[in-house]
Amino acid sequence: MKVYLEFVFIINFLLDFMILYGTKRLLKINKTIIKVIIGSLIGSITTFILFIDISNLLLFIIKIIISSLMIIVSFGFNNFFKNIFYFYMISIILGGFIYLFDLSSNYYFNMFILLICFPIIIYIFIKEVRNYRLNYKDKYDVCIYFDNKKYRLEGFIDTGNRLESPIKKEGVILVNLKINCNNVIYIPYKALNYTGIIPCFRPDKIIINNKNITNCLVGLSNDKFNINGINCILPNKLKEDL
Repeated sequence: MKVYLEFVFIINFLLDFMILYGTKRLLKINKTIIKVIIGSLIGSITTFILFIDISNLLLFIIKIIISSLMIIVSFGFNNFFKNIFYFYMISIILGGFIYLFDLSSNYYFNMFILLICFPIIIYIFIKEVRNYRLNYKDKYDVCIYFDNKKYRLEGFIDTGNRLESPIKKEGVILVNLKINCNNVIYIPYKALNYTGIIPCFRPDKIIINNKNITNCLVGLSNDKFNINGINCILPNKLKEDL
């Protein structure tokens, strides 16, 4: 079966573009699509190298150099090693799917299927990586001590949680716990189209990621929330402290 050079070049360009664009979206790199397109064109140079009789070692070195140029042209020198790491990670994942989707001996059919599936694969990969970051990078280990009891929770900082006490301006950590306390502090809040009050108490101690927090109250929320294992919502004002 004949495989035309221009067809291979176009396929190479499209695959390189999807990998670079996936890297851009995953890392939220603020660069124009034009630079990504130019980087993809540079990557397509490897199409012509395949027809040159050179050793595998030299071919490997050339590919490393070209991929580095792709990253520099597309995203610049900032965070180069991080960018190229995720570039190769996406490339390896897509390479595995190339092997998996080797459906027939028809090269053009396989490429057609891959071009349809690759955007979906990249989208799922980016979504899962971002969920991983939410679950592990932005998760805080919260220990609340009150009335000789220890409550261990997992929380994250919600930028929308700007609840604070009216006088001392203390932030409010929202939990679903059922705790009986005598000195209840009622703090008013305002949501989209309604207002209300939330009962709060002052705990004996709060430890977040092994750091003692002294400027927060604990609010007892009636609304159930359990997002990716998170059962405690920290106030926005803790962002600087943590």
